[in-house]
Amino acid sequence: MEDRREFERKVTSVRVEMEHPSCGYLAGFARDISDGGASVLVNSSQLPPVGTLLNVRFSRLIGRINEDSVPMKVVNLRRNVMGLMFVPETSMVSGQS
Repeated sequence: MEDRREFERKVTSVRVEMEHPSCGYLAGFARDISDGGASVLVNSSQLPPVGTLLNVRFSRLIGRINEDSVPMKVVNLRRNVMGLMFVPETSMVSGQS
């Protein structure tokens, strides 16, 4: 099967913190990340639906990678893995920082 991805993926194990007014707080670990988005393993049965915009922060053991959250869109779901895509800053979910 041909890989049609626009951006090269990098394997990682970075903590991902996600927030949305209707979903609350979710945490997981990025399995891989690229300039286009991330594949995030989440240990929750209540995942936001495809199309949901989330405010996302990435962190390592020694602290956050980004202090200000970045907007990302849920583009696919497979069991407990969410595919997230970076979106323009103008898409920030209101009520969250």
